[in-house]
Amino acid sequence: MNPQIENNFRYHAPKPGQPEIYQQIREKAKELAYLIDELAPNSREKALAMTNLEQSVFWANAAIARNE
Repeated sequence: MNPQIENNFRYHAPKPGQPEIYQQIREKAKELAYLIDELAPNSREKALAMTNLEQSVFWANAAIARNE
């Protein structure tokens, strides 16, 4: 049994205070998303920036869920 695999593929119920942290991360990412949307021309690169920003939020929240 691999503890890392077990941890990564199980449900992590939010602990007290975590939903508020997730929301803070989402709000800051949304600010950046609007800035990118406003300043970057529509392009593949802009679409990738948005996709990677979404991934950043996901992984930041996963770090909290998996490791706190």
